[in-house]
Amino acid sequence: MKGMAKKAIRYSIIPKDAAAHLFEVTLTVESPNPDGQVFILPAWIPGSYMIREFSRNIVQIRAESGGKKIALKKLDKHAWQAARCDEALVLRYEIYAWDLSVRTAHLDQTHGFFNGTSVFLRVTGSEDRQHVIDIRRPEGDAYKAWRVATSMPELNARRYGFGTYVAADYDELIDHPVEMGSFALANFDACGVPHDIVITGQVPNLDMTRLTTDLKKICERQITFFEPKTKRAPMQRYVFMTLAVGDGYGGLEHRASTALICARADLPVKGRQEMTDGYRTFLGLCSHEYFHTWSVKRIKPEIFAPYDLQTENYTSLLWLFEGFTSYYDDLMLVRSGVIDTDAYLKLVEKTINGVLRGRGREKQSVAESSFDAWGKYYRQDENAPNAIVSYYTKGSLIGLALDLTIRAETKGKKSLDDVMRMLWQRYGRDFYLKGASSGQGVSEFEVEELFDSVSGLKLKSFFDRYIRGTGDLPLAKLLTPFGIALEDNRKDAKPALGVRVARDGNDCKLLNVYEAEPAQRAGLSAGDVLVAVNGLRVTATNLETLLARYRVGDRVTLHAFRRDELMSFVATLKADAAPKNSLAVQAKPVAATRMRTAWLR
Repeated sequence: MKGMAKKAIRYSIIPKDAAAHLFEVTLTVESPNPDGQVFILPAWIPGSYMIREFSRNIVQIRAESGGKKIALKKLDKHAWQAARCDEALVLRYEIYAWDLSVRTAHLDQTHGFFNGTSVFLRVTGSEDRQHVIDIRRPEGDAYKAWRVATSMPELNARRYGFGTYVAADYDELIDHPVEMGSFALANFDACGVPHDIVITGQVPNLDMTRLTTDLKKICERQITFFEPKTKRAPMQRYVFMTLAVGDGYGGLEHRASTALICARADLPVKGRQEMTDGYRTFLGLCSHEYFHTWSVKRIKPEIFAPYDLQTENYTSLLWLFEGFTSYYDDLMLVRSGVIDTDAYLKLVEKTINGVLRGRGREKQSVAESSFDAWGKYYRQDENAPNAIVSYYTKGSLIGLALDLTIRAETKGKKSLDDVMRMLWQRYGRDFYLKGASSGQGVSEFEVEELFDSVSGLKLKSFFDRYIRGTGDLPLAKLLTPFGIALEDNRKDAKPALGVRVARDGNDCKLLNVYEAEPAQRAGLSAGDVLVAVNGLRVTATNLETLLARYRVGDRVTLHAFRRDELMSFVATLKADAAPKNSLAVQAKPVAATRMRTAWLR
């Protein structure tokens, strides 16, 4: 990159000790603040709405200038201030990296991964300067085959190589995560934009050809969704960075990449063409994070433009930015032809049943859930199903309901697609074309006004009832014009306690005890280990079998350990309240088929 400012902020990062999980970072500031330069590490990472206090992983930190030690004063848990100095200031610090997630950093002998928010101190007053990072190979012959994967532009490094990379400012620096190690790599083009898929971890017989073929379809469908005329993507290159483990799931969006974790069993196997549930789930995860390239990375709530990474940024719009992304992630699978209509409807019915299972939906609206994400959604406990609603899952159903409503009321002339494209045009595209790191953001009021103006409908009552209120969405009614029947299959529900259990060795441990259902009324609590029903032993797998011998209304004596104390309870069994809705396509009428086809294309 030519024309780089001489006084760029410079970092180098090296895996110093893989066995101890330590990265060493060197930060050089050529012209520090003469009153004492301040350095701050972010407290949270965009896309994961919880204060995580990354600075707790700084093991040691020191400063020097002109070969002399410089005093560092700690201002608070995130910030340091160096003593005044006249020459370049150099900080050296170690980061403990042992969080196997997409949010922070992880290092061992198999790979290294980091997000900039957890390793790069911000030089206050210099955020708008260019930032150069030298990514160094760990020492030793064992690491000679390691490569680097990142969407950050190269400066003096080859693609996938160690060396220097450059970001226009601090905001961009922390939005390009880095993976290093010996990984599988494949490439594909989507609407002329190069895309990489990186898989770290042992995955025998990985079918990269199938994976790239399916991802290409999904990415091209999303690019043309937002830009149907130009088919222009908002990035010059995109990287899917995936860590395959025995059991795991998660993703975090970035401006030109995503960090993913999946179970290796979810990835496609050479010679096997069936669409497994696991592979469908992985493609849905990729689709979700890719959709965020537009929604939340460029179209943002106004509070995120720009982010304040030292404190909570409250918004009531996560039902839109996360919920609608959850609606479109699976919709893009069927629209791209990766899955069929029946498979898509199975995914929708799973979401419907999941939302209806919790009583928290009756107490918290999705607008409140969005606002409370920092303290409730990201800090869930065993009572979560009884107290909160997910702005992801109910938000996705709100997206579905609004889409169906607009299509039906306008006779197919308008849809939620039009609203999303207008959001992109008004709050995302122009800022992206101008090279701005952050747009103006959209407010709660502007969102509702935009829905009305684009659809031509008055949707205030919908917002009041289902977004600001806690009403259950009338999905059965909304799906009927599209030739889809929503059926409740609980007529012959078996007797149940109203609990969610997990295996703990060979014990049956209660994870959740649902409100107003038999177990809770009897006095059982989450964390209890259920050991007997009417004197017969309960194991990790036989609870349903034991209860199946009883009828609704029967009373049973339950024994359970709470901590190390054996307790006795009497419960009156009720019909299993877990929703069992199913969706089915109806053959007629023709008009419904046309509406459904236009929706699912």
